[in-house]
Amino acid sequence: MTDETARPAEDEGAPIATEDDAAVERALRAGLSDFELSPEDEALLAAQGPYAADELAQGPLPVVAVVGRPNVGKSSLVNRILRRREAVVEDVPGVTRDRVSYEAEWGGRRFTLVDTGGWEADASGIHLRVAEQAEIAIDLADVVMFVVDATVGATDDDEAVVKLLRKSGKPVVLIANKVDDERGEADAAALWNLGLGQPYPVSALHGRGSGDALDAVLEVLPEFSAHGAYAQGGPRRVALIGRPNVGKSSLLNRLAGSERVVVDNIAGTTRDPVDELIELGGTTWRFVDTAGIRRRVHQTRGADFYASLRTQTALEKAEVAVVLIDAEQPIAEQDIRVIQQVIDAGRALVIAYNKWDTLDEERRYYLEREIEKELVQVPWAPRANISARTGRHMDRLVPAIETALESWDTRIPTARLNAFLGEIVAAHPHPVRGGKQPRILFATQASTRPPRFVIFASGFIEAGYRRFLERRLREQFGFEGTPIEVSVRVREKRRR
Repeated sequence: MTDETARPAEDEGAPIATEDDAAVERALRAGLSDFELSPEDEALLAAQGPYAADELAQGPLPVVAVVGRPNVGKSSLVNRILRRREAVVEDVPGVTRDRVSYEAEWGGRRFTLVDTGGWEADASGIHLRVAEQAEIAIDLADVVMFVVDATVGATDDDEAVVKLLRKSGKPVVLIANKVDDERGEADAAALWNLGLGQPYPVSALHGRGSGDALDAVLEVLPEFSAHGAYAQGGPRRVALIGRPNVGKSSLLNRLAGSERVVVDNIAGTTRDPVDELIELGGTTWRFVDTAGIRRRVHQTRGADFYASLRTQTALEKAEVAVVLIDAEQPIAEQDIRVIQQVIDAGRALVIAYNKWDTLDEERRYYLEREIEKELVQVPWAPRANISARTGRHMDRLVPAIETALESWDTRIPTARLNAFLGEIVAAHPHPVRGGKQPRILFATQASTRPPRFVIFASGFIEAGYRRFLERRLREQFGFEGTPIEVSVRVREKRRR
């Protein structure tokens, strides 16, 4: 990687790398030449891969969503496009998993590839579920790859998604999958009847026809995403999330300074309300609201489905999440799940304890004990004790959000990072296991938003030692309000 101390993005608020730090980096980088590195490793170290530091300065990458029924080969197609096997989506009965995004490249063009989970075929709720899941994936994409199993043909579920695709007006590339040889070409041609234009016969398993389909995607792919949450210069996006009845609507109204309709009352509509532009602390923010989740009392499972889906949608559109917790009530498992959802989504995090003005001394004491016990994994999250009803301490919310976003954007110079890890490893080396002691060879920050670190090592680094390194990174560099990711790439010495 080029000397990151020279990058403009690191001039403000970043730790300063000294000449000694730079010398350590050069020595460690030279030592990497003795180890087997993959092309992806080389690209990362050269800052030319998908994690190049100047990516966000140019604009958000265009988004391609892969949608379709279960078992039509979406995951196989994603792996084919990525040219590597990835853990895509684990299907658990009754649970709609988060969408997973990857950095992909074809024909010299980079884009974000979004894999969506398969839709459960539930006789009582299939049409609602298909519509909701498809609508979210389509709404956040610039181009849609609609995958249909050519050996089965178009089903009623496929037809339901086609209606949404036509309504969205988004460019669609129709993928007729599982066409493994010329005998399946006729099955693919039959999909012209869907009215989405040319079906591209593809075998995701074998790679047949995937290049032609990707060429068709590039023809309609914009240079930058029209829906990116990270566009430079625009209002920063804040999601208000939390379990029902914690005061999200009240908080939004208090921040906006007026009563406004948050719930969309159109029958059958499950879309999020329009984002709200609100000025706070002299800055304009875009609040992505999840208030007004309409529960269907006759469909408990469906209510959980919609609540989870709305939360995930808000997170995908936001940069920082304010998780509201009802301070009057004991911290619930659902509160913990919402916080974990923010961490899994890689968003900055602020925890706001609402209804603080109603607490007596006894409840405050027990709440502190609950926080110590239940939220032990997020001691780094800024906290604000507020009252949406009275407006008490609302002025504390903006500094907490700003702190979290600053940490979310932080980049540590490679020289400073390696010098720091060298000091840590010298004082606290990895335990010897099986007569071997893994050695940290080199480290770099692959990206920000959230900060992601890649460590090259000569052997397996235990989970406990990774947590130790993460804890020390936080102690040294702050990262208040943001999750950080530490991944390890084990590399062997070159054979002479």
